[in-house]
Amino acid sequence: MEVSSPNRVEAYVTKDGSTIRELHATTLQSLAEATLEPGQATERHYHATSEEIYVVTKGSGEMEVEGETRRVVRGDSVLIPAGAFHQLENNGTSELVF
Repeated sequence: MEVSSPNRVEAYVTKDGSTIRELHATTLQSLAEATLEPGQATERHYHATSEEIYVVTKGSGEMEVEGETRRVVRGDSVLIPAGAFHQLENNGTSELVF
């Protein structure tokens, strides 16, 4: 059994400035904790073979997946299929953790 915790995984800063802690990664899925400060956004990107699930644990923002944009808030989760372009923007006043 693989068990991971954000406080035991070293964080790194991506080229778009978000802070990431990768908790689990396989060829099919990725689970990470990421933080965006107010005004920050992830770089619009896709993952060719792995799907992602974003769960907002703090703050709010605008999530775009394949041209569809929705507001997301704490408690929301977003399924991002493999190959789907996506981007998350923190347009709030506090940090956004997902």
